[in-house]
Amino acid sequence: MLRTLDISTSGLVAQRQRMDTIAGNIANVNTTRDADGKASPFQRRLVALSASTKPTSVGAVGVESQVELDEQTPMRDVYQPDHPDADKAGYVHFPNVNLTTEFVNAIEASRAYDANVNTIDITKGFFTETLKILA
Repeated sequence: MLRTLDISTSGLVAQRQRMDTIAGNIANVNTTRDADGKASPFQRRLVALSASTKPTSVGAVGVESQVELDEQTPMRDVYQPDHPDADKAGYVHFPNVNLTTEFVNAIEASRAYDANVNTIDITKGFFTETLKILA
């Protein structure tokens, strides 16, 4: 039963990483400059989930998460010739962040987090019932 707790805990950590990444994407939806002040739009981040390659102390294999840049989605080009970061044609390159996609991903991560919490609660219930039988 400890394996179940370890697997669910790794799932909780992975979903928290997803939520943090989504929050960062939403916060930077209109960021057109990098940390040095140069015109460079924020690039959306994604969390890649995979099975862990190293078992925990009780032998469970959980989930690992890794933050990656979304290089597939093109930047949003908006015609704003008065914007300080506009190119010669008058277009500003905004981040490749779509708020609808981010909100859907946040709901999905939240529900996956809830599912892991429910699994932990059920496992705790098994422990409690087992101790009642043994007592």
